[in-house]
Amino acid sequence: MREPVDLRRQRILAAIEARGSARVTDLASELQVSVVTVRRDVEELAREGRLRRGHGVVRSALPAQEFPARGLPGGELSPLAPPDGHAVAVVVPERHSYLYEALYGARSALEAAGRRIALHIAPHVPGAERPLVERALADGVAGLLLAPRWRTRADEEADQDWLAALDVPAVLMERRPRPGSVLHAMDSVCSDHEYGARLAVEHLVGLGHRRIVFATREDSPTARTLRSAFARIAQEHPLVEAAAWTLSAPDAGPGGPYRADTPGDLYARLRALEATAAVLHGDVDALMLVHHLADNGVRVPEDCSVVAYDDVVAGLGTTPLTAVAPPKAEVGRAAAELLLQRLDGPRGEFAPVVRRIELLPTLTVRGSTRVVTANSG
Repeated sequence: MREPVDLRRQRILAAIEARGSARVTDLASELQVSVVTVRRDVEELAREGRLRRGHGVVRSALPAQEFPARGLPGGELSPLAPPDGHAVAVVVPERHSYLYEALYGARSALEAAGRRIALHIAPHVPGAERPLVERALADGVAGLLLAPRWRTRADEEADQDWLAALDVPAVLMERRPRPGSVLHAMDSVCSDHEYGARLAVEHLVGLGHRRIVFATREDSPTARTLRSAFARIAQEHPLVEAAAWTLSAPDAGPGGPYRADTPGDLYARLRALEATAAVLHGDVDALMLVHHLADNGVRVPEDCSVVAYDDVVAGLGTTPLTAVAPPKAEVGRAAAELLLQRLDGPRGEFAPVVRRIELLPTLTVRGSTRVVTANSG
């Protein structure tokens, strides 16, 4: 299914707001669409005053300190000034709109403090972050904000030693190292996804739903945390009669720890459980589920309630989706503020007290959930 236009334009805006500027050809490559399509989107967004166009370059319309663009080897982009000992390196995975929003929050805090940003986009390969961090350190950055991909436990373990040996202040964004690991005592700022999962379950249970399917892509630390949280909450909740987990789409979870019998047909899972509600991570899969249900004669929310987890574009669907919204921008802002405290603290005293900060998601109720009726399910 083709990506909705509104979603694609939202991703363009997120990328530009995170980086400050980007080339049209780079955006087309990242979005996997034609240059002509991106140009058309850019023209419309520029007409709306949401970004600025240049000769083959798109720039943020937000008021922010401007720095010259610079392309970096290895697939990363840094639209801001080169590091000069006062800069902060920010390392995030490519094509990750969730973390781009966190990056935007971090950018606002760092620029307000007069810190320059060296943005590094890590490609989709294991261990991609380490060479980018080493290059940033060689450039003389003062500190680091990091969101390693960590699709598996092995990925996290492979990064432990070199991350623990960093000799500049560093803060993890939306990454929660395993208890007992050498990174457990590393500064981090995360969304409280356990709380977010509980918001979704309590909302549905309050509407009378007793049989619920949870679906994740399981290709990120967030997805794995949510799967565990949903399973635990559903098992312990006295009003949940039946619950099941599945992959949110047939192509979900590349690189994840899946067995051959891992459930992957979400619609079939809903029917088998006679579920009246579903919670999906994230928005795009939830929006596509609504279309798939409609193709099979199942109405949302009359026959099945749907909750999305992310709330980046959940409200843009034909049926606006009720959604849990992790505080993405606030996570980035809080991580940057924590890093600034470390950088501005006494020399040699980077982390006198390690902090693990958790911020609470919120729930926005829209048209995709309703009270269970006799015909539901």
